[in-house]
Amino acid sequence: MLYHAYQLQSDLTSPLRMFAEQAGLMVGSVKSGLSSPAPLFPWISQSASKLSAACEVLARLRLTHSRPAYNLDTVEVAGEPVAVTEHKVCELPFGTLLHFRKALATPMPRVLLVAPLSGHFATLLRETARTLLADHDVYITDWHNARDVPLSQGEFGLDHYTDYLIKFLEVLGPGTHMIAVCQPCVAALAATALMAEDDNPAQPSSLTLMAGPVDCRINPTGVNELANSKPIEWFEKNLISPVPWPHKGMMRQVYPGFLQLTAFLCMNLERHKKSFEDLYRHVREGEFDKAQIIRAFYDEYLAVNDLPAAFYLQTVAKVFQTYDLPRGELTWHGRKVNLQAIRRTALLTVEGERDDICAVGQTVAAQDLCSSIRPYMKTHHVQTGVGHYGVFSGKKWNQQIYPRVRDVIYNSDNSAG
Repeated sequence: MLYHAYQLQSDLTSPLRMFAEQAGLMVGSVKSGLSSPAPLFPWISQSASKLSAACEVLARLRLTHSRPAYNLDTVEVAGEPVAVTEHKVCELPFGTLLHFRKALATPMPRVLLVAPLSGHFATLLRETARTLLADHDVYITDWHNARDVPLSQGEFGLDHYTDYLIKFLEVLGPGTHMIAVCQPCVAALAATALMAEDDNPAQPSSLTLMAGPVDCRINPTGVNELANSKPIEWFEKNLISPVPWPHKGMMRQVYPGFLQLTAFLCMNLERHKKSFEDLYRHVREGEFDKAQIIRAFYDEYLAVNDLPAAFYLQTVAKVFQTYDLPRGELTWHGRKVNLQAIRRTALLTVEGERDDICAVGQTVAAQDLCSSIRPYMKTHHVQTGVGHYGVFSGKKWNQQIYPRVRDVIYNSDNSAG
């Protein structure tokens, strides 16, 4: 019982981490008293700094299982701050359509930002949403932690994920633009194709696919090779576990978020080790601004989201092992997905030159697969000098990638008008 063992370890070490957190605060207070206005006992102050830093590092070496706050309270629009509030537009068992509503009367293009369901919460796209808010009316797929969804709500697989995207687009109505980041690019393409084939008026006006595994046969990465290193039965036997008591989703089969995080940590173990060494040094030296940057990153990175077992296993099998979408074999509730049905949706694909999770070539494959879209409605961009996360966050996302995304959305709106 993998999850039960993890829960036991977490419960046993929780008092130690809580003690370290409180001790760090107490030592920090003592240190402040000794250091102001001038250190009376320098050696005591230095020892207190080291102890306070060690306590903080120990306290922060923990996982959390609740969604962090988006903290998108204000956004700058045309150089002026505008208040932002969160509103739940459509709440379903496994995810909520969340609206970042701006206190602004000016209409802007409506965007559905589709977040990955891959071990972290949708707040991982906080900065993506913040950038989009300057020129768009932004909604996001706020996925729930599967361990908090009662067993009575049934399964949630790749088909259900696609169902949610179709439902959310229908709630938002015609003229919505969809942006999918990483893993959901396959489901976003499937939803768009199904809606196009049904002549659904809510089919997206434009579809932006960012660093997504559309065709993993191209330039396979370490992630792709790992997914193909074992049969799907091995993943089910070794990585799936029932949620333990006392969580609401007790007995639900999940792929625990802590396993996904462990895999990510192992890919860059030395970098993460150095980050915590830097945190210790910054706190010890009183460099609180630098320490806060590391704190903010790991508050997000160490917040894990359990995946429904069916969704995880079907994604591994259909996206990474048998490549159903590019082979024309992907089905939705038994119905074959026909990408050639997409005609009226503009398509933008974005890749990062240094992406070691979804390599160059895997996302742009959508351009050829969507052969019925006219060439002038297709755009592709490879961003030099960025890895996976740089495609949707950071300076180059803001300054070089985002303007292209905005142009495709606004051009699609104008052509529709």
